[in-house]
Amino acid sequence: MTIALSATARAETISLVGFGDSLMAGYQLPPEDAFPARLEKALKEKGLDVTVANAGVSGDTSSGGLARIDWSIPDGTKGVILELGANDALRGIPPEETRKNIEAMIARLKERGIAVLLAGMMAPPNMGADYAARFNPIYPDLAEKYGLELYPFFLDGVVTDAALKLEDGMHPNGNGVGTMVEKALPTVERFIATLGKAE
Repeated sequence: MTIALSATARAETISLVGFGDSLMAGYQLPPEDAFPARLEKALKEKGLDVTVANAGVSGDTSSGGLARIDWSIPDGTKGVILELGANDALRGIPPEETRKNIEAMIARLKERGIAVLLAGMMAPPNMGADYAARFNPIYPDLAEKYGLELYPFFLDGVVTDAALKLEDGMHPNGNGVGTMVEKALPTVERFIATLGKAE
């Protein structure tokens, strides 16, 4: 009986934070349609006791993320879905700077004992092949270096489908976010399973 009670007491809600730019924040969407809210709903439907806080800021770059990473992630957070870099690529920021900033954010979170699921980005085609060759490997390289769970491309399934995007042709609409959650779910579930082992 005592064992059962202590096991129940240990079953606490897993707190995740979605940390990123407008793609995480839910640009021009109602709060319940933003990626963190839709992801939390999908995880709960699978019977997982998980909350996903939204720490997305529209227009944020990797340097902006680095500047706010410490105070945007509350104590008690088990894991962070780190999604930044799209605005860096759109602005043509040198990929080496983006890499340095994302790596610094990973290091800050690791220092606090917070696990990281890295959500990858790809450079837009108009930036050219040289830029893409320097930008696109940032995410797999850092995931390998730090042993992180990687979701290779945050906009997978949405980027080539106009019906899943807002009129600006860049941001997902509600259906687009649904597609993103559906595609990312297996990776997020794997990530959550690793958090359980760290107990």
